[in-house]
Amino acid sequence: MCVVAASIALNLASGLAMRSAAQQQAEQTYQSAVRSNKSAEQSFANQQEATAAQLKETRASSAQEKLAKTIQGLQARGRIRASEKAGLTVGLLTADAERQAANAREAINQSLESATNQYRRNVSGLVADRDNRRNSLQSQINQAYNQIPSLGSILLNTAAQGLNTYAAL
Repeated sequence: MCVVAASIALNLASGLAMRSAAQQQAEQTYQSAVRSNKSAEQSFANQQEATAAQLKETRASSAQEKLAKTIQGLQARGRIRASEKAGLTVGLLTADAERQAANAREAINQSLESATNQYRRNVSGLVADRDNRRNSLQSQINQAYNQIPSLGSILLNTAAQGLNTYAAL
């Protein structure tokens, strides 16, 4: 009978030690995931900031280009008027200069709109990458905690081993 009690005690101690080790491993996995998540958040913020800065620079450059095209259009109109031509030709040339300047500004506006849309897509991609990293970390945490044997399973396993040892005697 002493052998059965010793076997049960040994199996219980072994099961509890395994549980404790699994709990420690799960806690380490959790702490590692917390650090990784902080890193992912910082990376996301840095990438989003860089993307926003790029868009800001594109907008500033576009504004300068539009201003330059407006000035070029005004200069062209001034040259046409200064040529001292009169009549329908001056009107046509002036309208053509205005049209060219307007077309150039519209092309710049379209490029800027395209850059803005690309910025939105890039940010959406960054959010998706960050969320994927979070989900992966959460999955790792869940797997680690699922490896911890329950007290009920340890007790049942210990009882079954005890019965097996008793039956073998």
